[in-house]
Amino acid sequence: MARPIAGATISFGLVSIPVRLYPATQSSAAISFNLLHKKDGSRLKQQYICPRDGEIVSRDEMIKGYEFAKDQYVTFTPEELKALEEKATQSIDIDSFVPLSAIDPIYFERPYYLGPEKGGDKAYLLLAEAMRETGRAALARYAARGKQYLVMLRPSSDGRALILQELLYADEVRAMSEVPLPDGEVREAELKLAKQLIDQIATETFEPSKYHDEVRERSQADIDRKVQGHDISESAPAPEPARIIDLMAALKASLGKGAATGKAEPAHQAGNEAADEAEAHPRRGARRSEEAAPAEPKRAKKR
Repeated sequence: MARPIAGATISFGLVSIPVRLYPATQSSAAISFNLLHKKDGSRLKQQYICPRDGEIVSRDEMIKGYEFAKDQYVTFTPEELKALEEKATQSIDIDSFVPLSAIDPIYFERPYYLGPEKGGDKAYLLLAEAMRETGRAALARYAARGKQYLVMLRPSSDGRALILQELLYADEVRAMSEVPLPDGEVREAELKLAKQLIDQIATETFEPSKYHDEVRERSQADIDRKVQGHDISESAPAPEPARIIDLMAALKASLGKGAATGKAEPAHQAGNEAADEAEAHPRRGARRSEEAAPAEPKRAKKR
């Protein structure tokens, strides 16, 4: 049974819904290494040293400061730092309802499950179902842990649960204009092949259980072998992918690879192949058009 980490109240209009927050995710046990003394294998301890006088500084001699100019700091007492923190109200104040699709996932931060407190079941289910049927999510403010959070409330797919998603503020997301983007246009023949490749490996559902951290699993297996005394310094090099410079050739090779692994080739692919080739390489397409009649039966027999 999951344990709640906090209590809160959802407020919109004159409606108040008491809820509890539950963690929705858990971190995988990351592989970590400790720093040891090479001479005797002892684990090293971290220390803070003043660069001005070389003195080791203990925790009780440290204070916090804010750098307002180069190497210039204003210092704060613990009481002053406490006064800077946002007062936790434990209230999730809904500001507006927006279409769920209107919120770009780039703003998504940490998710939490919300469960109803005693006495809030009816209003909780009502809000969840109303948002599910309208396809909307709620934008709200939530103050906790000394900060004010922008959050999104959304219903689960069956409309019986609410999920709270922390969102990033606008100034925490970099502008796309900072990224150099390519110029030019997409060629129709290449676009057709790219869409065929998408269709070939497309699925209608997301199954998270199909995916796992293969690198972590391989690393853990090697560490276990090392603990048992085996040499892990030599491992088989990963095969390098074939480098295909021509985009059309790369797309066709990808489609052929999918067919070889049992993926069904789209029925219209072969029929469009000659036209696509002609559009991408006009001279080559002109030569092949003269050979289309004798080549067609051979291709049909191959299928």
